[in-house]
Amino acid sequence: MKPFAGEIFSGIEPGAILDGLAPVVDANTRLIVLGSFPGVASLKAQQYYGHPRNHFWPILSALWGVDLKSAPYEQRLAQARRHGLGLWDVYASCRREGSLDSAIEQAQFNDLGDLTRIAPGLRGIVHNGGESARAMVHTRALGLPVTRLPSTSPANASWSFERKLDAWRAALEDHGIE
Repeated sequence: MKPFAGEIFSGIEPGAILDGLAPVVDANTRLIVLGSFPGVASLKAQQYYGHPRNHFWPILSALWGVDLKSAPYEQRLAQARRHGLGLWDVYASCRREGSLDSAIEQAQFNDLGDLTRIAPGLRGIVHNGGESARAMVHTRALGLPVTRLPSTSPANASWSFERKLDAWRAALEDHGIE
């Protein structure tokens, strides 16, 4: 698979089993965003949605009226927590060359069943994109509302930023995340 322009693969061995990021979830989490698995830029930075062209942080910036794209990562996470928004991925580990979901192989699921224990105030789950949404059979078993949203990835070029923003705004408002 071809990487996005500017992606650097140093430090990530081709064919290696990759481990995902720790969940950003606590007792105050009311809605969790589940991605599929971090891309190369996110893994290298050890940050959710770390690719500079990913629309996740710009969408939240537009919704909340704060500049999260320029903010240090810890401030981004603090803002998400303040709004009751958690972050995690459906896959704990996998093999993948590049960042495309279509290249994910040998994926191992995170223990999604633990979500309601870790976040007792959890009211809903949103899947960020189609690969994440393949896990809806597991997340629906938690008995919470589950929504599929358009991927914020730069690979999802068929959706404009404005169209993604509208979809994400509606979903977050439906779950009381403003």
